Amino acid sequence: MDSGTRRFSLITGGDVAVKDRPEQVQPEPGLADVLTLQRQAAASASVEAERALFQDSLAEYVWARDVAGLSPCTLESLVQPVLEICSYYDVMPWHLTSRQLDRYFAGPGKRPRHTTVRSKINRIDLYYAFLEQRYGGEIHRRFGAVVESPVDAFNRPVHRGDFGLRIPPSARATKEFFAAWREALPRARKYPVSVRNYVMSKLTYISGVRAAELCQVQLGDVHWENGQWGRFLVHGKGAGGSGPRDREAFLFEEGRALLWWYIEEVRGDFPDDPTDPRAPLFPSERLPKSLAGMDGLLAPPVVPDTFRRALKMASHEYLRGPVSELFPHLLRHACATHNYEAGMPLWDVQVLLGHVWASTTVGYLATAKGDPERASLESSRRAVRRLSTEA
Repeated sequence: MDSGTRRFSLITGGDVAVKDRPEQVQPEPGLADVLTLQRQAAASASVEAERALFQDSLAEYVWARDVAGLSPCTLESLVQPVLEICSYYDVMPWHLTSRQLDRYFAGPGKRPRHTTVRSKINRIDLYYAFLEQRYGGEIHRRFGAVVESPVDAFNRPVHRGDFGLRIPPSARATKEFFAAWREALPRARKYPVSVRNYVMSKLTYISGVRAAELCQVQLGDVHWENGQWGRFLVHGKGAGGSGPRDREAFLFEEGRALLWWYIEEVRGDFPDDPTDPRAPLFPSERLPKSLAGMDGLLAPPVVPDTFRRALKMASHEYLRGPVSELFPHLLRHACATHNYEAGMPLWDVQVLLGHVWASTTVGYLATAKGDPERASLESSRRAVRRLSTEA
């Protein structure tokens, strides 16, 4: 075969025939096997080249987003959905179709929460935008494929109201709930575990921290000397994919007394070393079986799901009122709402929750009961007092 002139020569036992059209060539069986092997080798080389380009594009995509300032955990989550769906179908991204994407996320890739599916599809679409802009021409020249995102106008996710209105219990109902739970603690079957769950729940309500943040707090993160009543360090979730951001959470007077009682009287009942500053503030009730009985070990921190289940069970038993079930983030909403209704300015509520933007904090105050008439009267009284003092 002459690749320059596209002419084929058929080698037989007799004469040599040259044909301009390959389809007219009728090779012998042995020669047909040779041609088939050559075509398979060429196809295999093409597949390897496609895989190599796919890996290169993923690496460059991660580098680009790293330059943009995203955290390592966010970078890993960006490419995971792409690898997941391409591995399922065993195809390169530029061969993936919208129909395949539909079948995957309607079947094996479906998740109980639509927010997870929406997040994955959006990350896949973002990768395709990068692939089309930086590699679209090269992929078309080398493999004859056109890069087009499988996320089209028909399967593009829309917001389904997953973050609907969260209505926290009233301040009175919340106070009665914690009072009833505290009264029942001495009768609990596992007293240290019950106290731990109670303290975590009330501290969430007092400080407004998230469940994942509270579970990762260590004993050394509590700073009794900071501020008026002490504060503790939490690793916030960050914003815009920038990764965790450390911030100080507030204890206030009630939280300081509560946490001091827990550390002094209950924390030492857990099976690890309570004097190590690296020990979790709220540990699991048991060590791994392979490490049980050894001294100087640190217990793993309680996981957020365990905390959520404990709060849910306690709310079913002790909470009264129209709101019959609690979860940690609803206590965060209750913290913001009740402090704002008690007179705390919006800026201070924003600092309390650790928000970057005040608009985010406003979303937590959707059920706050404002009274513009009372605010106007108080403003007028302040003006009168100021003018009287100046006179």
